[in-house]
Amino acid sequence: MNTAGPHTFTSQPKLRTVALSKSYGSVVALADANLDVREGEFVTLLGPSGSGKTTLLMNIAGLVLPSSGEVWIGGKLSTFLPAHLRDIGMVFQNYALFPHLTVFENIAFPLRMRRAPEATIAKEVMRCLELVRLPELAQRLPRELSGGQQQRIALARCLVYSPSIVLMDEPLGALDKKLRDQMQLEIKAIQRRLGITVLYVTHDQDEAMTMSDRVCLMNKAHIEQIDAPEALYFRPKSLFAADFLGDSNIFTAQLRGGRLEGPGGIVVRAIAGTPDGRISTVIRPESMRLLAPGEAAEGEAQGVVDSAVFVGGFARIFVRLVDDTVLQAKRPTQMGAALPIAGTAARLGWPAAATILLPLEPPA
Repeated sequence: MNTAGPHTFTSQPKLRTVALSKSYGSVVALADANLDVREGEFVTLLGPSGSGKTTLLMNIAGLVLPSSGEVWIGGKLSTFLPAHLRDIGMVFQNYALFPHLTVFENIAFPLRMRRAPEATIAKEVMRCLELVRLPELAQRLPRELSGGQQQRIALARCLVYSPSIVLMDEPLGALDKKLRDQMQLEIKAIQRRLGITVLYVTHDQDEAMTMSDRVCLMNKAHIEQIDAPEALYFRPKSLFAADFLGDSNIFTAQLRGGRLEGPGGIVVRAIAGTPDGRISTVIRPESMRLLAPGEAAEGEAQGVVDSAVFVGGFARIFVRLVDDTVLQAKRPTQMGAALPIAGTAARLGWPAAATILLPLEPPA
């Protein structure tokens, strides 16, 4: 989840796209994308490969021109403005550092292109090296740096000329998990400290949840849902959102008079405010727990333990119901605590408020 503290944003969007679309012949790469990003906000474009997130980013950057729609940057119509006039900085997965230039000269390059005075260049380069905590590497070549150091230098080069918006396209994709997790927190800390506006692309949902003020979830060239990470996870507005983010128990159920009846004897009591009928149901595994004998819960299901898997800080427990429906529960692990044994009887329980109800969707 987003670990950042509260933040106040201006009401005027720093970046806005209006019905932005891009097609390549008969292939629709982006359709009617409406997105507002406020000044100082960190927004992540998240989705599977081919969902349109990089196409949206490239249209905003001016590296790809849209088939229709508008791009507004800082209140100025910028749809067909050349990329170098959009006051945008970009950080890519492959770093794009000049191999023959020192770290200092790599960071200085954007300022030299803008004909900044040498005194300004020296001051701003060292400021950015301090920002990314690598001032001692100023005279090294990129090949002498680790992957994490190269990514920091690429970020410093992007920030040195104080762009209005920073666009990041899978910038951590080439790093190992531990370094990637560390860099997520470092980038977020720098963004918060400087108050910069960031639009970030990733297919990694944990990365999106960790770093973002809001997440723009994309699917099949469309924006599926834009929301805060917590809302996107616990209040998805579609089955795609529920299924793509984290683990979910998803099934079709019948609602009658506030009582929900699902496959395999699943029952949820005290469902209020939803009309009777068949409905799609989503329950997050962490909302489910094993009930003790005689214990009751608003939502219940009974079966046998199919398997229990230790995954470091938590365990996945799979319970098979009488009709072969399998539900998954997650619980924190403790040293010495035994996992349920496969084949033993088990009852799952959860609060009614953890039951997410969504309209039935036609088959894909």
